Amino acid sequence: MDVASVAVIGAGAAGAVTASALKAENYFKRIRVFERRETAGGVWIQDVESNKSRPFEPGKLPPDIDRPLQIPSKLPQALPHNQQERWEETPIYKSLTTNVPHIAMCFSDSIFPYGPFVPHYVARQYIENYFSLHQTDSFLELNTTVEDLSWVPSSSHKNGGNWKLTLRKGDVARRQDMWWEEHFDAVILANGHYSVPYVPRVPGLESYTKTYPGRVSHSKFYRSPEKYYNKRIIVVGNSASGHDVAADLVSVAKKPIYWSIRSKTRWDGPEAPEGMEWKPTIEEFRAEDGSVLFSDGSILEDIDAVIYCTGYKSSFPFWNTAANGHPLWDYKTDRMIGNYQHTFLRSSPTIGIVGLPRTLTFRSFEYQAIALARLWSNRNKFPLPSIAEQEKWEMERIRQSQENKTKFHNIPWDTGETHEYLNYLYSFAGLSTLAGDGRVPPPLTREMVWAIENIRKYPEPGKDKKPRANVKEDEYRGWVVVKP
Repeated sequence: MDVASVAVIGAGAAGAVTASALKAENYFKRIRVFERRETAGGVWIQDVESNKSRPFEPGKLPPDIDRPLQIPSKLPQALPHNQQERWEETPIYKSLTTNVPHIAMCFSDSIFPYGPFVPHYVARQYIENYFSLHQTDSFLELNTTVEDLSWVPSSSHKNGGNWKLTLRKGDVARRQDMWWEEHFDAVILANGHYSVPYVPRVPGLESYTKTYPGRVSHSKFYRSPEKYYNKRIIVVGNSASGHDVAADLVSVAKKPIYWSIRSKTRWDGPEAPEGMEWKPTIEEFRAEDGSVLFSDGSILEDIDAVIYCTGYKSSFPFWNTAANGHPLWDYKTDRMIGNYQHTFLRSSPTIGIVGLPRTLTFRSFEYQAIALARLWSNRNKFPLPSIAEQEKWEMERIRQSQENKTKFHNIPWDTGETHEYLNYLYSFAGLSTLAGDGRVPPPLTREMVWAIENIRKYPEPGKDKKPRANVKEDEYRGWVVVKP
């Protein structure tokens, strides 16, 4: 491949380490990082609570509610500021902390100032500073949204064409958007996956939200517990956000907090936490009297708020399906179409993905970024497998996901799959040049493995410094060890 210019979409953690990896190769002539927010930081940027009305459409997917904008016929051009919902707000709430020990979460060349867990603003500062640390802040183009990404065939280009990015820089003060386009040999998608909230379709929910505006919300817009003082609340979902929101509310809301869950997670005990009551899934919302019916036949009345903590759906509104020959995401199987190792795109070898699999964040991003930088600088240790082999890998993973009822892009730690995945990227990238060009993939040290596998021996994130049950602090390296 002949790659001289690379665009990175997104300046969160994935974009930050990608910019560093590309620069370290000392190979690419032009590197640009496009970020739609006012600063680097991605999902860790905190937004203040707003009274802005937001669309609430149960069962709707990104193609329905995060639609691409109409591209101006002539570029460059200045137009009135876009008013369409783009889901730019982040889901950061006041009490949020990281939940992975810093030794395992941070990039290998820079660690959080303290740990094991840090408040959200430290993570944001860390990402912002990472651009300065590697002198890649000059690559940043802030307040700039990639509105269209299209493959442009060209017989004169060694790769058979290049990528056209249609860009929109917003100026809120002037209520104006500047539109233009740029071309690149390769593009890395590092735009994150926590923007477009998902709420499942439940009988009666749509009419319920119309009858009781503001009563039902998504955790994306949760900021602090104060507004829920003495309120009767249902929290739906027990992923990380469900746990955090329920725990955050228990000190102010009317007890018990009703926590609707489909099944227990590995972190749940035999009984609901103090001040909470587990409920099964919601069967129906009843607009006529405001009650909520659960699958076990029980009914709750006089509910003040329902907070859905049901996650997000990946969205790529900039991907031009017509120009690129195929859609990028399959929402039925919840996966990127034609991907290999969650990082490479089979049909488009000059498209890369950083930050997609749910695994060891931020550290896993580093392996992906280095692997892609090595590939496009033609320094990878061994070639990617044939197209047929890449397709075979994808089909086998689809089969396993369906058989085990797991998500395609979830990479569990306990099964050894994380180690296998990172080892592939580590081996593919290989070493830097003798002259020192290129980052070296970091080792997965014994110290890191201990931190991950013994995470429950740490104090709970965001709580006091007391460790969890049956453990005590030890001065050795700041670890928390099991009592004898």
